[in-house]
Amino acid sequence: MVTSERRKWLALGLLSAVQFMVVLDIAIVNVALPSIKDDLGFSQENLQWVISAYALVFGGFLLLGGRAADVLGRRRIFLAGLIVFTVSSLLAGLAWSEASLIGARAFQGLGAAIISPAALSILSTTFAEGRERNIALGVWGAVGGFGAAAGVLLGGVLTDALSWEWIFFVNVPVGAIAFLLTPLLLTESRDARVKRFDVPGAVLVTGGLSSLVYAITQAGQDGWLAGRTIGFFVASVVLLAGFIAWEQRHPEPLMRLGILRIRTVSGANVAGFILGTATFSMFLMLTLYMQQVLGYSAMKTGVAYLAVAGTAILWSAVAAQLVTRVGVKPVLVAGMTTLTGGVLYFTQVSVGGSYLGDLLPGFLLIGIGLGFSFVPISIAALAGIEPAEAGLASGLINTSQQIGGALGIAALSTIASSWTDHAVANGTALPTALVDGFTAAFVAGSIVAAVGILAALALIRRDELEQVPEAAPALDIAA
Repeated sequence: MVTSERRKWLALGLLSAVQFMVVLDIAIVNVALPSIKDDLGFSQENLQWVISAYALVFGGFLLLGGRAADVLGRRRIFLAGLIVFTVSSLLAGLAWSEASLIGARAFQGLGAAIISPAALSILSTTFAEGRERNIALGVWGAVGGFGAAAGVLLGGVLTDALSWEWIFFVNVPVGAIAFLLTPLLLTESRDARVKRFDVPGAVLVTGGLSSLVYAITQAGQDGWLAGRTIGFFVASVVLLAGFIAWEQRHPEPLMRLGILRIRTVSGANVAGFILGTATFSMFLMLTLYMQQVLGYSAMKTGVAYLAVAGTAILWSAVAAQLVTRVGVKPVLVAGMTTLTGGVLYFTQVSVGGSYLGDLLPGFLLIGIGLGFSFVPISIAALAGIEPAEAGLASGLINTSQQIGGALGIAALSTIASSWTDHAVANGTALPTALVDGFTAAFVAGSIVAAVGILAALALIRRDELEQVPEAAPALDIAA
């Protein structure tokens, strides 16, 4: 007989395993891209969509997925997301062409957008706010930090040891087991006060966020001032402005805008946006540096990230303990500071660089920074949030990280390529020109990460973190 207390912690293990799978798929394809290009005959301009299709749908549908979990039932939506993600992972591994893989990746992104906010909202309604929830969110944050680093590690190992298809096939047994365990370990809950779903709001915010992510992605390919890029940016602004106007007059809005008046929640989303911007782009630049300049294989590139993954999981556990002793704000400031130092360290990479001199110290700093950042951000994002709006808050923090990641990849890739092209045009050898581009990108990334320190200092408030809202009486919880 499983006690209710033990069941809670088993549920945390299940939710964390599924979140690890989702986070893993953001970065796992980076190292496998050359193999995918050769096997499926991808054109160079379309290859980015193996990453971007996932990010586009993931970022665009997160708020909708989070609110749908609150209104329709968190466990029900979680199960639906598992089905979509697992089936699309199988289809991605079986892909036979550019279009089939990009389509499967888009549906993977949809599954992730359903799973991730539902899982985090289930966690927040399962554990009481305070020390218990901080421990659970500490585990959740550790999984986020470890998953971001482990993606590039496992991507290299699976691609070289088996084939690129296995970076997708590995999700299938995990998803199937999670689907079977969910009815046994997770209880159903929803916001029973909502009588109707805000369809216009859902269309406006999903269209606006998708247009924004698409515009950022296209900017990295066509240029920031290209007609198509500007057109999608304008469409995004119009749709999101329409969403805000509609939500202010709708009696049961998809997103209660007052949630952003909690300064700590706003601060967590700003920090999450910055963390996504710096982290996603940094891993891409480092992967390209190791493969294009140092000549690392996919396997060697993946193994090189072991230092980041191991350090992140270790320091995430430390951070989970510290937030209950010294508070969220000091831990987050320390995390963003260490992350900034790590990105800044990579500005000295060289053509003849070595792992011990050019990479390992920075990897260790990044691992600490990830552990000390993901954990407090996860806690701060739900500070003072009523259980009925857990899905909304969960979708919001995931959206911030995904849009930040898309912006970071597009912006820093543009910086790196423009510096490289300029150096080549001036007669610089290609390896040196590539390093010049990566260095410029790392300088920009360190500046972005430093802004995260300021955001943590200015926006995270101890008094809001100590508030424990009363459970909403209309929160419907069933076994």
